Parts: sequence; structure tokens; C-alpha cells
Amino acid sequence: MSGLKNKIKAATLVDILRNRAEKQPHQKIYNFLVDGENEELSLTYSQLEQKAQAIAAYLQSVISPQDRVLLLYPAGLDYITAFFGCLYAGAIAIPAYPPRPNRSLHRIQNILQNAQTDLALTNTDTLQSLERQLDSTPELKKLRWITTNTIASHEGKNWQEPNVSQDSIAFLQYTSGSTAEPKGVKIAYQNLLHNLEAIHRCFRHSPQSKGVIWLPPYHDMGLIGGILQPLYGDFPVTLMSPLMFLQNPLRWLKAIARDQATTSGGPNFAYDLCVRKFKPEQLTGLDLSSWQVAFNGAEPINHETLNQFAEIFAPYGFDRSAFYPCYGMAEATLIISGGSKNSAVVTKTVQRKALEQNKIVSSDSSDSHPHTLVSCGQSLIDQKIAIANPETLVSCKPGEVGEIWVSGSSIARGYWEQPEITEATFNAYLQDTKVGPFLRTGDLGFLDRGELFFTGRLKDMIVIKGRNHYPQDIEKTVEETNSWIRPSGVASFSIDIQGEEKLIVLAEVERRYWTSNRSKAKANGNSASDLIEVKDLTQLIKREISKNHDLQVYTTLLLKPGSLPKTSSGKIQRHACRTDFLANSIEGLPL
Repeated sequence: MSGLKNKIKAATLVDILRNRAEKQPHQKIYNFLVDGENEELSLTYSQLEQKAQAIAAYLQSVISPQDRVLLLYPAGLDYITAFFGCLYAGAIAIPAYPPRPNRSLHRIQNILQNAQTDLALTNTDTLQSLERQLDSTPELKKLRWITTNTIASHEGKNWQEPNVSQDSIAFLQYTSGSTAEPKGVKIAYQNLLHNLEAIHRCFRHSPQSKGVIWLPPYHDMGLIGGILQPLYGDFPVTLMSPLMFLQNPLRWLKAIARDQATTSGGPNFAYDLCVRKFKPEQLTGLDLSSWQVAFNGAEPINHETLNQFAEIFAPYGFDRSAFYPCYGMAEATLIISGGSKNSAVVTKTVQRKALEQNKIVSSDSSDSHPHTLVSCGQSLIDQKIAIANPETLVSCKPGEVGEIWVSGSSIARGYWEQPEITEATFNAYLQDTKVGPFLRTGDLGFLDRGELFFTGRLKDMIVIKGRNHYPQDIEKTVEETNSWIRPSGVASFSIDIQGEEKLIVLAEVERRYWTSNRSKAKANGNSASDLIEVKDLTQLIKREISKNHDLQVYTTLLLKPGSLPKTSSGKIQRHACRTDFLANSIEGLPL
């Protein structure tokens, strides 16, 4: 690992933090903006290690090495100390966000069932807020709860260095809230350090770097890129809650200016939100000239968003060469590809209709609907990216869109207790060359002169505001909303509305419901009083999706039985549904 070669011989993050705490005990590493603006809490290397050792010592008295431990914290320093406490104990951390009041607990229940753990770490405030839900949720009530903020620092004297190696699992990154198959990606220490070194090298980090991160710490980009990378690269980072960012995205830019940060970023929607919420009267004196790496990943990158952001914030010192498009996923630990620091963003303008057919044809002046794609950079230097036909598993030819396959040392060890899915996802071989094994990303894209272009998700993943949503989860929620909704008769997908992804839900209703409402509409001239039932049902669907998935539905249509296109095996064809919806060829019950 070149970034630490002359400093630390590290097999794990524990080795790195111990070295930092010994050599630079009083150096601040984490600064948390409680209110997103002024109220600050901080941790030095020494304080972090002391708290981690105390938590670890307590854990070592109640668990065995490589036991799984659920972490339920809001964004903040308690979460960080608990995560490192698990590493110091040799336990496997499971980052998760605490469920909000009156929100679904399905995701937490699924994680607990898959991980087979009965131990959860949190703080006293979070546990108190969960008390009502504990009484109605047996899976949570039977957990052994440890509030880490009440563990005395002197507990650390009993800490014993864990017997972990590069092959030991550091944590499980859960990527699916599916009720049927929750998937916990097994991130080994070797995966973690390899990917942290890749980020360090790609971003050209140094001890002179400074970070500002608002990303959720429970997911790969926020945890690895935002929390672990600064410790690995030995530079300070200022953190804030994603809720503080969403309430006022300009807080993010102000924090960058205040700290003169060099590295920050997020999904495309974050830059778009800053453009939409731009208020010059709130940005007097803003200076973004220190910003050297403005990374953009985790969802499709919109070329127009980059242009708008660069144009609006250029007067405040932002240099568009700071843009750093990248691509990654939890199954590859985090980063898979990235560009060259301070280089121009690489784009390719293609014919939209050809792209819909998985063909790459350069657009010309006669094309009335060109589509500009943004490159996600090039592959890591010690990694291989292949583009394969997802059905035949044969290498795609130049100019063809296929599934992105990846092999290298950052590829995780599979899914926890999911051997069949692990085999299918992590052990793919190209049928024409027999080269492998590869990780099948489930994403579509192509390579052009070494640049990776992402074009869409083979898996029908719905990505809204930087969060991934599996359509089958949303569809299950809709099916369970009311008995009038036909089982296996729901489709969900997203469409682009002025550069922002919006959720669409199509739901078939039982035949008697459809016939009854159609008859009323014809007989009474669509009077509002006669159509309240339809409005009530669509509102109920929207409320349930909001409650269970924290998503707003843009459009809900109730359809005639048998309307949705399906495969011969009865699976909903979501791409076909989306095409029909955009073509206005779907008949729904009138509101």
C-alpha cells in the first residue's frame, strides 16, 4: 500500500489508529457539526483510541471474536467510536440507521435475522426514542442493548488486542432492505485497506488534505470515503448529519469554505440541490477556491447538473476542474473507477435511440435528441473491468452496452449467509475467454478509450437522492396496502423529471374494483364525490411508501387487471412498464 508504505506496516485499521494515537495523540481527526453550522464536537486520535478500547474491552467480556454487533446511532461521534470499538474487539460491525418514529422496522428485522445477532450498540438518547417500538417489535426487544456513551474510560485497561488478520471480516455492509433476501456484503480488512489506498491514490490525498462530509455514515460512501479515508490518509475531516444538509444544502458549501476543505462530494442530487436552493444573499463571502476534489458518484451523473453548478459557483471560487466523477458499490468495498485529479470531465454524446438498444452511436448535428454521458473515470490500476452480455455472458464488442464486471483485491468476500447469491454474483466467468472470477455489478455501461461510462441499472434499482431502492420492496408494500391491490400486479420505477429522478407506481386492482369505478365514472360524469375511493386508495399507497421507504411518490396509477407486461414466467417487466408510461399508453382509473 503505497500511501502508508514508509509510515505504517498495517494489516488492519486497528494498526493504523494505534500508530496515529501513539505518534500524534493530540491531533484532531474528526470534527462534527451538531447543528450543521456552529456547534462542534471533536475527537483526537488519542481520544478515539481510548473510547474505542473501552468499548472493545466491554464487548470482549460479553462476545466472542467475529460475533456480529448491530450499530444503531444517528450520525455523530458516538457512531464512530462504536465502529472502532467493534474493530478493536475483533467483532464484525453492522452499521445501520436507527428507525425513525412511526417508520417501518422491516429493514432492521431483516438484518437481525440474516446476521443472527442478539447484540446492539447505541447511545442513551437513541435507546429512549426506540422504547415505544421495542414493545411492539419482539426482535428488537430481545436484543442485548449496550449504551456505549455510559461505558467508563477505565474499562480500556482490560482491552486485549484482537487476533484478526487481513482475511478477517471487519464489517457487514447491508445493501438491500428486501424482506426475502437481505444481503450483507462481507468486507474483509484486506478489502478495506486495498480500497482505502486506491481512494488515497486517486484523490492524491496527503496530510495537508481537509475533508467535509455530510454523507450518511451507515453506507459505503459515507463510512469508507468520509470517515475511514481521513484516518487512513492522516488528515482532518468535518462531518455533519445528512439531515442538516437536506434541510439546507448551502450549509455544506459554507463548511467547505470555513475549513478551506480540499475534498468533499456526494451523489449528483447534492450538486443539483445546491443549484436549486441557491440564494446569493446567504453566501456573502463564500470562498470555494480550496476545493480540489469534488467527487460525484453513487448515482447517474448528469452533465447539465455539473455545468449549472460550475456556472453558478464559479464567482465563489469553484473551479470546474475539481469535479471528480467516479463509480463504485459496496460489493467492491467502494471505489471501482475514477478520473485524474484536476482533469476535465470526460463526456460522450450519443444517439438516445441507439442507447435504448444497447448500442453506442456518436451523435451528430442532425440528431434531435442527443444524450450526453459523463465518464466515471478509468479502472483502478490493479483491477480489471470487463463488459459482458448479461444473458450470454460473452464479452461485448466495442460500441455495445453490457453489464459491468469487475475483478480485483477490493472485491468483497460475498454476502453473509447467502451462498447461492454469492456464487452467482461474485464468481462469474466470461464464456468466450473463460477469464474470471468477476463480480457482476448488475449495472450497465461500456468502455470507450479506457473510460467507463455507466448507462443504467440492469437490476432495476431505483436511485432517488443518492439512495438505492429495490423495486420489489416498494411493490410489496403496495400489495400489502389494501386487499383491492392484486398480488404480483405492481410495478415501480423512476423517471427523470427536469434532471431529478421521481418514483412512479403502477398497481393493478381486482376486477370488481376496476369495473365498479369505471361504471361510476361513466354514469356520473366523473364527479369528485363518486371517485373518492380511488383518491383514497392512491393516497393510502403514497402514505405507506412514505412510511416504509421514506420516499415521495410522483405518480400512482390504478390499472385494469392484466395490464402490466410480464415475462413468460410471470415476472413484471419494469423496463417495458416504464416505456409504456412515458409513451402515455397506460390507461388508469381517473381520479
